[in-house]
Amino acid sequence: MMLIKNGRVIDPKQGTDEVLDLVVENGKIAKIGKNLKEEGCEQVIDAAGYVVAPGLMDVHVHFRDPGLTYKEDIQTGAAAAKKGGFTTVVCMANTKPPVDTPETVRYVLEEGKKTGIHVETCACVSVGMKGQELTDMDALKAAGAIGFTDDGIPLMNGKLVYEAMKKARELDVPLSFHEEDPAFISENGIHAGEAARALGITGSPALAEDSLVARDCMIALHTGASVNIQHISSGNAVKMVKLAKELGANVTAEVTPHHFSLTERAVLEHGAMAKMNPPLRTESDREQILEGIQNGSIDMIATDHAPHSAEEKAVEPVWKAPSGIIGLETALALAITNLVKTGRLNMVQLMEKMSLNPARLYRLDRGYLAEGADADLVIFDENETWTVTDAELASKSHNTPFLGQELSGRVKYTICGGQIVYEDRK
Repeated sequence: MMLIKNGRVIDPKQGTDEVLDLVVENGKIAKIGKNLKEEGCEQVIDAAGYVVAPGLMDVHVHFRDPGLTYKEDIQTGAAAAKKGGFTTVVCMANTKPPVDTPETVRYVLEEGKKTGIHVETCACVSVGMKGQELTDMDALKAAGAIGFTDDGIPLMNGKLVYEAMKKARELDVPLSFHEEDPAFISENGIHAGEAARALGITGSPALAEDSLVARDCMIALHTGASVNIQHISSGNAVKMVKLAKELGANVTAEVTPHHFSLTERAVLEHGAMAKMNPPLRTESDREQILEGIQNGSIDMIATDHAPHSAEEKAVEPVWKAPSGIIGLETALALAITNLVKTGRLNMVQLMEKMSLNPARLYRLDRGYLAEGADADLVIFDENETWTVTDAELASKSHNTPFLGQELSGRVKYTICGGQIVYEDRK
């Protein structure tokens, strides 16, 4: 047994925010209360001054395994997740080969079982991520896929999207969409605005995102499918998701920490380390994202953890370098620094977006604290500051614009299934 005592316990399901003790036994939360006794507990963690919350869940990670493991693999990706306080991650399907067969689904899940945390995976919507033919979604779900996405490549065939949504509703699984119409994009990864003009390129306008978000929100409304808009970056897209919800569509949206923390100007300062799809946009877009986080239009914070090698990110000119940054080790601290410390969210609301809502999207009985629930926990000091350095990163890749930045919020313990899988020893 393990006793976690004196912690500020946050449960987003019940709205709990109170100093309490927890007893963990056989991988479950056995008891929650005040002044619980230490007798019989082999481990005691004094969490005084710390937050005790449900283990974080990231619905959007790229662990590059199989096929691109020089960037990341399932073990190193999971190490980054543990350090960031995540006990569940959902891998995207754009590996080599892509996750479009039951065999590849099973490979990812079997490797994930070796990590000490819950590594789930999506499968592809289309065969080979070519956008032409639906995968065998029945077989892929039976193999263990918990959702479907062609993330990294937008689905341009509206009829295929419609058929995918009908099938997903039948299977009761979510579909996640990368919304960028290439017809409107000259150079991807950099917003068609101030930064693009400074670089002498046209870039990627919000129209590329807005047009597909509008299409898919309406198809979702008419099919009743569970649809998740990935890494939302445009203020107009946020408003469209809000409208779709009001109309009755089963639509959710995720936002990355970099999209609520940075603007397109970061590209001028950090180069390819701030290049991602969809791109960082204007201060107005960022403000509308923050409003969407507050008013519930945006349901989840997801990292879009996208490792690349240093050599790849060093490609010149900057717009030819691959898009994406890592995010698992910095997500919680960026959210505390830029959302909680600024009064945008309280801690219960933050855990709703980083634990409970992600679990609900994928129909998982996780993301909350209650007697009898799985003992998947994160314990962190919301006030401890730390500086993002290469030494702080467990990911195989270090492509992030946040190197050198001081953040508030440090993970002290990550506990999955009642086992300590990460402990801050500094």
